[in-house]
Amino acid sequence: MSSSSTSSPTASALLGEARRLTDAILNEWADRLEREVPGRNGAALGYALRGPGKRVRPALLISAYRAVGGHDDAIAGVAAAVEAVHTYSLVHDDLPCMDNDDFRRGRPTTHRQFDVATATRAGFLLVPVAARMLVGGVSALGLDEATLGQMARILFQAGGAEGMVGGQWLDLAAEQRAVELPELTAIHRGKTGALIRAACELGAIAGRARPEALTALAAYGDDIGVAFQIADDVLDCTGTSAQLGKTAGRDEALAKSTYVRLLGIDRAREEALVLARRAVAHLEATGLPPSALGELADYIVTRNS
Repeated sequence: MSSSSTSSPTASALLGEARRLTDAILNEWADRLEREVPGRNGAALGYALRGPGKRVRPALLISAYRAVGGHDDAIAGVAAAVEAVHTYSLVHDDLPCMDNDDFRRGRPTTHRQFDVATATRAGFLLVPVAARMLVGGVSALGLDEATLGQMARILFQAGGAEGMVGGQWLDLAAEQRAVELPELTAIHRGKTGALIRAACELGAIAGRARPEALTALAAYGDDIGVAFQIADDVLDCTGTSAQLGKTAGRDEALAKSTYVRLLGIDRAREEALVLARRAVAHLEATGLPPSALGELADYIVTRNS
């Protein structure tokens, strides 16, 4: 058990804590799956789950949970479930039929480390793994079955055709053509924003948030999810492969529709800042403490990796 600090935490501290809490569960599941699933499939699942990462979504989820009064470190089980869904998306996003990337998070992508068929299977298998993680996390928090059902619907809708998968499909369809800002925003509210919004909602629900607080945290997640994608688009143009842990310049190489392509680097950065400020304003208007989530919003739009 732990409780929130009265001082304002830094983004670095929030992310570090999220990595510590979430990675312990991800590593435990990696070991477990390597024992349960034979051969290359189990090895690929373990490899994917052990991938290093910033753990932004777990940090947002834990911070949302604490913003509504949650204090149990068992929330890490829910955060790990969200990260497992995110990991599945990265494994598939890197495949040759998608972005065809060789590196992710500073190491070979799963299909390069193993092969395309194995990586494809590992991605799909991570979805039921995430469900098992979610059940464990909800149980550890002492939440009831109705709450588990609500949280499962939010997580898997965000990770499926109504969210991440649908957004990815629209993103692929938008390659090689110009799109206007409303269409581009709709793409990324699904592709990137849906899971970020879900992380904020799940944290709120786990903390038994009142309805208006849940609405505010969902709105925060909506805006910060799009801001995250804009920052990614800028970094793809301005960062190096070493900084990003993946191949820089892929958006341009694939002729993707991005905020930089539509607005230019400076205007894209401005748009991200506007969204970050608006995200925090949702919290302030509802009386939620904005310190931790405000720090994360600032990090998301100013990061260099």
